[in-house]
Amino acid sequence: MRHFWLILNLSLLTQVSFAQTYTAKEIIKLADDKNRGLSSKGEMTMTIVRPDWSRAVTMKTWSKGNDFAMVLISAPPKEKGQVFLKRRNEMWNWVPSIDKMVKIPPSMMMQSWMGSDFTNDDLVQQSSIVNDYTHKLLCKENIRGLECYKIELFPLPDATVVWGKIITWITASGFDLWKSEYYDEDIELVNIENAYDIKKMGDRFIPSRMEIIPVNKKEQKTILEINTMLFDIAIEESFFSQQNMKKVK
Repeated sequence: MRHFWLILNLSLLTQVSFAQTYTAKEIIKLADDKNRGLSSKGEMTMTIVRPDWSRAVTMKTWSKGNDFAMVLISAPPKEKGQVFLKRRNEMWNWVPSIDKMVKIPPSMMMQSWMGSDFTNDDLVQQSSIVNDYTHKLLCKENIRGLECYKIELFPLPDATVVWGKIITWITASGFDLWKSEYYDEDIELVNIENAYDIKKMGDRFIPSRMEIIPVNKKEQKTILEINTMLFDIAIEESFFSQQNMKKVK
């Protein structure tokens, strides 16, 4: 009887272990779905840090799935009222001070957004880490006290993406994007992104602060702090329109 229970317990442990085994792509999708939600609405503060100065930009954000996103700049006064819109494969910028709507071409997706270390692509997540890359689970590593899956991503041959390679660490306990390294087309490391301060936002716990650090620029970084965020809210696709860019508050 003793041997029977031992064998049974080992069998159950094996089943649990098998049930909790994920492919690299499944881990990436779980993290992406948690971070994005079906839709979202929030407020954030971005602090741009340079050797001799720093400045803060506050914003309101809305998103729906992978195809729709809108960002309204609420401060500082110089940029207040600017709106950025992603609608499927197009990105637009409404600049009220000059009463002009500007289309941002794919060639500018790698450029700095608002003078920060984030790119235009980072702003609206134009490329999909789920659908535009291959995924390889390298190992598990402890990053700042949390066990993480270490995953290597390479772009698919026909994908329109800005990075030549990404290595990302996703927490095993909560599927949070905890650290990422971004490489250019020559596979040279460009940026390191770290996440901190897991807090409850709406119906889930997510990192509330992200830092992007360019590896070749000393004393330079950009900090993005999530002040509030609600997920899976009711929001129509029609909200994400050029007409609404001029009216959203």
